[in-house]
Amino acid sequence: MNPLSWTRSIKMKFSIVIVAAIGTAVVTSQVGYSLGWPIWIRPTIAAAVSIVAVQFLARGMTRPLSDMAVAARHMANGDYKQRVDTSSVDEVGQLAAAFNMMAASVADADRQQRDLIGNVSHELRTPITGLRATIENIVDGITEPTPAVLASMAGRVERLQHLVSDLLDLSRLEAGMVPIQKVDLHIADVVRVAVDECRAACPETIIAANIPGDLRVSADPERLHQVLTNLLYNAVKHGGGNIDVSAQELPNGITIDVADYGTGLPADVDLLFGRFYRADSTSPGSGTGLGLAIVRWIVELHGGTVRAVPNQPNGARFIVTLPTV
Repeated sequence: MNPLSWTRSIKMKFSIVIVAAIGTAVVTSQVGYSLGWPIWIRPTIAAAVSIVAVQFLARGMTRPLSDMAVAARHMANGDYKQRVDTSSVDEVGQLAAAFNMMAASVADADRQQRDLIGNVSHELRTPITGLRATIENIVDGITEPTPAVLASMAGRVERLQHLVSDLLDLSRLEAGMVPIQKVDLHIADVVRVAVDECRAACPETIIAANIPGDLRVSADPERLHQVLTNLLYNAVKHGGGNIDVSAQELPNGITIDVADYGTGLPADVDLLFGRFYRADSTSPGSGTGLGLAIVRWIVELHGGTVRAVPNQPNGARFIVTLPTV
């Protein structure tokens, strides 16, 4: 219980405590004088009574500070579950609330780091284990180095290369180490290059692009190309063979829409833009699960947004919005 919990200012609390201490000392001295106490006893008793009164009034004022010290020691040892009582409404209470928010953020960052390390370890271990087993079989003479076997090994190496490249891109983007070199460009030009590359890599996929030729935006052409490529390959994996790419102008920006007609979206759409999320992790071509996370970071660095919505009658649409100012 904090008798001064109703006060929203720590300065006011200290003022009240000081005035109460002085007033208690004066009253106690007067009472002692009236009762005829010796002069050397009156200040001693007055000081003792004032200390008791201060302890009562100041109860709970500094408790959050001591709790924060304890919680900080726990956090230094890797325990991020400690929280501080925030019932106080003064500056100390606000500090305690901010400390709790910081502790929650640190705990979440620690969890994400552990998840990232676990996911990276798993993603690296799988192709490396396969490569090692195949190489050992070739060395032992169990497996012949046929073109099919070598192609399988090359595929695993390519998967490792993509994973390392995506991890480097994502780490640089999150750290803000990737400079965005914006230039005035035609959206149609960037879309055409990305679509042509996707068609060459996936000739069985039908991609229809409808981009106005005069549609312009200020963006980094290389990073915008990376956004479109990631969205197109994501649509190829889950799109059922047909992809539509369109764009339109808004009052304060432009939107780029990549739509497919495949399996649709998961129940929790936010998972799509997380690291290592894959709708079908068992599929050999399911990718690294980093493509959409990279898309989100690049778009946000441009001051834009990306969202996923259901397509009609089936499938998914990924809508990128970029500002023009």
